[in-house]
Amino acid sequence: MSEKGKSDTAKREEEVLAFWNEHDIFEKSLEKEAPEGEYTFYDGPPFATGTPHYGHLVASAIKDAIPRYWTMKGFRVERQWGWDCHGLPIENIVEKELGTKSKKDIESIGVKKFNDLCREKIFTYVDVWETFIPRFGRWVNMHNSYRTMDKDYMESEWWAFKTLYDKGLIYEDYRSMHICPRCETTLAQSEVAEGYQTVKDLAVTVAFPVKGEKDTAFLAWTTTPWTLPGNVALAVGADIDYVSVEKGGATYILAKERMRDVLTEEGYTIVSEMKGTDLVGKEYVPPFDSYQEDEKLEHRENAWKVYAADFVTTDTGTGIAHEAPAFGAEDMELAQEVGLPLIQHVGMNGVIVPEVKELAGLSVKPVDDHQSTDVAVIKYLAGKGLLFAKEKYEHSYPHCWRCDTPLINYATSSWFVAVEKIKSDLLAYAEAINWSPAHIKSGRWGEWLKGARDWSISRQRFWANTIPVWRCSGPCKSEKVFGSVAELEEASGTTVHDLHKDIVDEIRVPCSCGSDMHRVPDVLDTWFNSGSVPYASYHYPFKNEKEVRERIPADFIGEGQDQVSKWFYYQHVLGGALFETHMFKNVIVSGTALAEDGKKMSKRLQNYPDPQVMIDTYGADAMRLYLLSSPVMRSENLNFLESDVAEVSRKILARLVNVYEFYALHKDAVAHDPVAEEGSALDTWIITRLNDVHAQVTQAMEAYELDRATRPLAAFVDDFSTWYVRRSRDRFKEGSEEEKKRALQTTQFALRKLAKMLAPFAPFHAEWVWQRVRREDDRESVHLANWCTGREVETHVLEEMKTVREVVTMALEKRAEANIKVRQPLSALMVKNTQLAAFDDQLLDLIRDEVNVKTVVVDESIEDEVALDTVLTDELREEGALRELVRALQSARKKAGLQAGTAAQATVRGDDTIAALIEKYRTTLLAQTMLTLTYEHADTLSVTVF
Repeated sequence: MSEKGKSDTAKREEEVLAFWNEHDIFEKSLEKEAPEGEYTFYDGPPFATGTPHYGHLVASAIKDAIPRYWTMKGFRVERQWGWDCHGLPIENIVEKELGTKSKKDIESIGVKKFNDLCREKIFTYVDVWETFIPRFGRWVNMHNSYRTMDKDYMESEWWAFKTLYDKGLIYEDYRSMHICPRCETTLAQSEVAEGYQTVKDLAVTVAFPVKGEKDTAFLAWTTTPWTLPGNVALAVGADIDYVSVEKGGATYILAKERMRDVLTEEGYTIVSEMKGTDLVGKEYVPPFDSYQEDEKLEHRENAWKVYAADFVTTDTGTGIAHEAPAFGAEDMELAQEVGLPLIQHVGMNGVIVPEVKELAGLSVKPVDDHQSTDVAVIKYLAGKGLLFAKEKYEHSYPHCWRCDTPLINYATSSWFVAVEKIKSDLLAYAEAINWSPAHIKSGRWGEWLKGARDWSISRQRFWANTIPVWRCSGPCKSEKVFGSVAELEEASGTTVHDLHKDIVDEIRVPCSCGSDMHRVPDVLDTWFNSGSVPYASYHYPFKNEKEVRERIPADFIGEGQDQVSKWFYYQHVLGGALFETHMFKNVIVSGTALAEDGKKMSKRLQNYPDPQVMIDTYGADAMRLYLLSSPVMRSENLNFLESDVAEVSRKILARLVNVYEFYALHKDAVAHDPVAEEGSALDTWIITRLNDVHAQVTQAMEAYELDRATRPLAAFVDDFSTWYVRRSRDRFKEGSEEEKKRALQTTQFALRKLAKMLAPFAPFHAEWVWQRVRREDDRESVHLANWCTGREVETHVLEEMKTVREVVTMALEKRAEANIKVRQPLSALMVKNTQLAAFDDQLLDLIRDEVNVKTVVVDESIEDEVALDTVLTDELREEGALRELVRALQSARKKAGLQAGTAAQATVRGDDTIAALIEKYRTTLLAQTMLTLTYEHADTLSVTVF
C-alpha cells in the first residue's frame, strides 16, 4: 500500500480516470462514428437516499461492460442515468426524522411540509454516487439524468394512465388486498412476494353455537384469531362428509375426515352424519356480538349462516371455514357471490375500532409482539366458553418490504391495471425476449407472467406521482381523467407547476352539473414510476416521439433476480399495454452478493468489507473481474470473499502489468512494430491463443453471458505471463536481433489486442496498457477503438502446445518423486505419446528446456506416460552445480537491487566444487550475471554483491 492507504493498482486506475476526464473520452465515445446505428439500453434508477452497496456494484459492472462492448462493435450507446425519487424509502427516512408513528401523524403535520422534506432529503448522498460510480469505471451521464419526481417525467405517466384508461385497462374496484398497517397503504403482488418471513403464530378452533340446537356448535379453525370480530358466515364443502359428535355433554359439527385430528382424545360418539349441503342455511351465534344489533348493516339478513364454498378443504382445520370478507380474498369472493355484509372492525392502521369493546384500540399485528392481540382474542373466547383448542404453528408470513411490519389482508378500494385482460398478449410478446441465464425465461419469469393478476396501482401515501382522476363531489359523481398538464390547466383555469399531491389536490375542476370535481386522494404505485422509464425519461409523447418509438424495444437491460417480478415485469405490462410489444430484447439477471458466511450483507452487522476500501486496496478492475466471472452472473448467489478479489488483483492485474513492464524493459533494444508475423512456435501459439480467446469472448458477449466472456481472459493472462513470457526470456535477453524483434513484435501485438478485449471488463488496466503499446495511428483511447477482428483459430497449434505442457507437467512430477531439482540436468526424457515424433523441434526444445533434459525420446514401451533417465554423470553433476551457482548469483544481484545490465563485484563463498566452477567458467559467469567474482572457501554457498 502506498500513501493515503491506496495501493499502486488503485493509484494507477486513478491516473487513468484523470486521463479520461481531461480528454473527455466518455463524451468522445458517444460522438464517434457509429456505422451500426443505435444500441438501446434502459437503466433502472437507484435511490440516492443511501450509499452504493454491492448490489449496485454487480449491476454497474454489467451495465458498463455491455455498453462498452457494443460501442466498440460500432454502435452508439447512450448511457442515461436516472434517480428513483418516490415511495416508501424516502418517506420512511423523513418519518424517522420527524418522529411520526402513523399516517395520521403525517396528516396532522401537513402533506405539503412532509413532501417538502421528501424533496429536500431525496438527494442526500448524490455526491457520493457521483464520485463512486465513475471511480468504479462505469461510464454514464450523471449530469443530465432523469428524475422520477420531475414534472415532465410525471406528466408522461399521466399520459400512460389516461391511455390505459381509454383502452379499458384501468378500473377501480373494492377487494381484499395486502396492506401495511403502519404505512396504511396497499401493496402490489410483487412487493408482497418480496417480504415473506418465517414466524410463529397462533391458530384456534372455535365453537360457533348453532341457533335453535341446545349445546350444539360448529367447530371452525382459523389462523387469524384477530379476524373473528368480523365474522359474518361459516363455509362448508358441499360434497364433504360431516359428522355431529357428542363429547363431554356437548355436540360438535365438523368434517368426518378431520375428526380424529381435531378430537385428539378418546370419549366421543358420532351422533349423525350429513353432507355439507345439509348444513347450508343453518344459523349460528358469532363469537363477538359487536355488530349483531346493527340495523344499518348492509345485507344483515344474510349474515351468520352457513354457506357452501369450493375453497373449503379437509387438508387442515375442521372442514368448516370462518368467513370475514373484509380480511380475505376468498372470503370476499363468497361475500360478493351470496350478498354477505362486510364488517371492517379494523382500520387501515391495523387498529381495532371502538365498536369491538373487548379489543378496542389493539393493533392486530404489533411489530414488537405480533401474537399479543391473538392472545387477547383467545382469552376472550376461553372466558365465553367458545375456545375448543389452540395451537402454535410456524409459517411464512408477508411483511412490508420497507418497514418490516406484518401485513394484513384488508378489503379496500384500489385502482387496477387489467393485466389479466391482456395476459395472452403479454405472454406472446415475452417469447421474443432472450434471457441470461436462459432458464429464467420459462422459469421465474415465465411462471410469474402466467400467474400475473390485475395490478393494484394506487397507494394511500403522500410522496409519489398522483392518480390523474378528478371526481365530482356533487350528485352526478362523474369523473374526468387527465393525460397532460395542458388538459388540467385548460379544465381548471390554473397554472400547474408540479404534479405532486400537495399541489394538485388543491386544484378544483368545474363539473357540468355545477359542482366541483376533486382529485381522488390516492397516489400511483412507484413501480408505475420505474416501469415508465422507457418513455417517461424522454417526456414522451410530448417530446422525442420518434426517438422513443425507435428505442422500443431496448436492446438490453439488466438487474438482480428480484427485479424479474418487479422492474422487468412492470415495464413489460406497461409496454405491452401501451405499445403492444415487448420492451426489451436481451436481459441479464444477476444473483445476490452475500457476506462471506452466506448471510445477507448488513450495515448493522458490519459483515462485509467497505466497497471503497476494496477499490483503494485491490482496484476497481479486480472487483469488476471478480464479479463478472462469478456465479452471480448466472443469477446465483455469491458469498463475497475479499481473498478472492485479492487473488484476481494479484494473478490477473499484477501479472498483466508485469508482462508489460518486462516488455518495456527490452522494447528499445530493437526497432519493431506490433504486427503478428510468422515467428517461433511460442509466437505462433500465443497469437493463436489470442484468436481463440477473441472467439470465445465475442461469442459469449453476443449471448450476454458475461461470466463465460470474462473467464477466458483471466486464463489468457496466466498463459501469457507464466508460459509465453517466461519461456521467451532468453530471446529477449540473449537472442539474435531477429529473435528479439519477433519476440517484441509478438508481445506488443498481444498486449495491444488484449487491451481491446479487456476494455469492457477491466477498463482502467486496458487503458493503461493501451496507452503504452498503441501504434501511432491507433485511437486516442482503447475505448474509442473498434472491437478487434478475429482470425480463424488453428486448433492444431493449441492442441500441440497443450500436449507439450501436459508432458512437462508429468515430467516435473517424476522429478519431484525422484527428489531431483529442476536445475539438475538429466540425460533423457522418454515419452509414450507417439504424436511427439512429428512435433517441430521448437516444441521439443520447450520440453527439453522446461524439464532440463538433454533429449526427448518417444518410447512406447515405457509403463507410464513419461519416464526420466535419472543416472547422473560427472558432466551432468557439474552442469547442475553451475546452474545452482548462477541462480545464487542472480538472486544476490536482485537482493542488492541492481538494475539489469549493471555491472558489479561479488564475493562467492563455497567448497572446492564452487572454486573449480568459478575458475573454469569465470568468463561465462561474467557474461551471464555481469558480476566480477572473487572466491572464499566455506562449507555452504553464499554470495555477497558490493
